[in-house]
Amino acid sequence: MYYKTKIMDKVRVPPKKLGAKLKDSLLTICQEDYEGRIKEQYGVIVAVTGIGNIGEGHVIPGDGAAYYEAELEMLTYKPQIHEVVRGTVTEATEFGAFLRIGPVEGLVHVSQIMDDYINYDAKLPGFIGKKTERKITTEDNVLAKIVNISMKGDTSNSKIGLTMRQPFLGKPEWAKADDKKAKAEAKKAPTKKEEKKWYKWIEKKLVEHVDLLLKKETNVQIVLVKHSLHFGEDMLL
Repeated sequence: MYYKTKIMDKVRVPPKKLGAKLKDSLLTICQEDYEGRIKEQYGVIVAVTGIGNIGEGHVIPGDGAAYYEAELEMLTYKPQIHEVVRGTVTEATEFGAFLRIGPVEGLVHVSQIMDDYINYDAKLPGFIGKKTERKITTEDNVLAKIVNISMKGDTSNSKIGLTMRQPFLGKPEWAKADDKKAKAEAKKAPTKKEEKKWYKWIEKKLVEHVDLLLKKETNVQIVLVKHSLHFGEDMLL
C-alpha cells in the first residue's frame, strides 16, 4: 500500500551545494540518499517529493558542511500481510513466477500459482494447468495476495511471498471463470421451498415405514430423524 509520509531528519549539506537554493539542495541530497531504501517504520521510500519546514543550520568544527533539521515529504510503499495486489509477471522459472508489484518484486511459488496441477513450459516461458488449461507467462497482469514479507535494507534484499490459488486471484479471465462457476453452483443449490417439499416427502416415507414396523413388532421404540443432505440439520420428530 502506498502512503504519503512526512518525517523530520537532519540533513548534511556539503560545501559545494551551499551556494544553491537551500530547498533545492536539500531535495537533491535526500533523493540521492533515501530513494530505494527501506525504513522499517515506513517501508520502501519510493520518492522524496518535497521539502517542508527547515530549521536553523549548524556547523560542526572541522567539517565544512552545514546540518539542517528538515521536514521531508515522501511517497512510501509498505506491503501488508493478506493485502491483494496487482502485479506483472517479470520472470517464470521452474520454482515459480516473479511479480513486479509497485517498487518491489515478489515470488509466487509454483505450488501457489493456481488451484490445479501445473506444468512448467520453458518455451512460453510459463505454466499451464493440467485440468483447467489456464496459462500464465511473462508480461501477464495478475492479482495476488501477500502471504509473507521480509523487508531488509533495500529492495534488492527484500522478499515478498505471494499466492494466487484462491478464487478471483490470478489473471482477469480466471476471475471471470470463477464468478461463472460460483453462479452456476448457486443455481444448483435447492431453494427453501424445495427443501420443505423434500422434508415432507421424507417424513411421509418414514411414517409409512414406521407404520409397517409397528404392525409387525409390538414393543419397538422408534425415533424419526429428519436430515438435510445439504445443510446437516438434524431434527427430532
